[in-house]
Amino acid sequence: MDEPTGEPGPPEPDTKETAAGGTGMTTGGLARRLGVSPTTLRSWDRRYGLGPAVRADGRHRRWTPQDVAVLEAMCRLTSAGVPPAEAARAAREAATGTVTRERGAAPEAAAPPRSAAPPIASPAMLPADDRPSGGGRRSHAAATLPLGDVRQECRGLARAAVRLDAPAVDSQLTSAVQRYGLAVAWEEVMVPTLHAVGRKWASSGDRYVEVEHMLSWHISTVLRRVTPVSRTAVPDSAPGPVVLACVPGEQHTLPLEALNAGLTEHGMPTRMFGAAVPAEALTAAVRRLGPAAVVLWAQARSTASLPLARHVAATQWGVRGARRHPMVVLGGPGWAGRSAQGMLRPPSLNEALSVLTARYESVTAVG
Repeated sequence: MDEPTGEPGPPEPDTKETAAGGTGMTTGGLARRLGVSPTTLRSWDRRYGLGPAVRADGRHRRWTPQDVAVLEAMCRLTSAGVPPAEAARAAREAATGTVTRERGAAPEAAAPPRSAAPPIASPAMLPADDRPSGGGRRSHAAATLPLGDVRQECRGLARAAVRLDAPAVDSQLTSAVQRYGLAVAWEEVMVPTLHAVGRKWASSGDRYVEVEHMLSWHISTVLRRVTPVSRTAVPDSAPGPVVLACVPGEQHTLPLEALNAGLTEHGMPTRMFGAAVPAEALTAAVRRLGPAAVVLWAQARSTASLPLARHVAATQWGVRGARRHPMVVLGGPGWAGRSAQGMLRPPSLNEALSVLTARYESVTAVG
């Protein structure tokens, strides 16, 4: 995307919702309604001809209901990841078709924009070039956020997040999970967008902190929504659950939430403890639960404690002569470069799911 898409901008001096005489909405009022900046509206006018039909006194912009409808369509399409130039053409064509029908002409079947996302389907139902394994359509257009070469869905999600358009963010995330599956949606849609927002925040002071917080909250919400807690009774002979915990001092829980969702999706019992679990509490939980595995997440090197990981790996339970201890899996960049003999460090969500599923099955077979 080659123009601003919702970045905060100063309001225009004229902020009245309508012109004196009722000739239309002002740019400031329309920007607030759409959740974009006045700069974005001016850019869309200059680049794509999506300007107001009325300019009071030849200078001040006044947007008619038809103008507003075109821009609402523009926002919907760009939120879906459609490139701005193509979204502008589709929005104008849709508005023209509406006017034609209102004048009594027979409606024509409008073809969807070429880059619009197809209907949601399971991965097996998608054409080969849209399946997760082949990498879905990707967009190379420039963007306000530093996204790079990513899926088209990332750009739509980023635009919606920058506009603070919560309903669109929730819809985009839910659609990505339904279309591609949890693991691909996490690794190829959610994570790249989160990283882009984080980089923008780091380079812009605190201007984008609200964007990151809102996006993180909605990702967490979707992860929990798609994998409800199983209410199926677990037999006494079944191995213990997979314990997921952030090490002391670590507050980043989203990767663990994604792993918890994936494990639940695979039918495995879990216990999610979340952020900054004290060492004593973690050890006590391991003794009580007898878990098949313990996943320790460390985002920062300063929080990654190998002595703690070794202590958890050595924690035992069970009757004398038949003691057991958990497999410890290390997650997060904080463990990079650390030598942890006997502990696994899967590089991706899919790898972690494979490792933990195999562990659970092996413990089940032995038990």
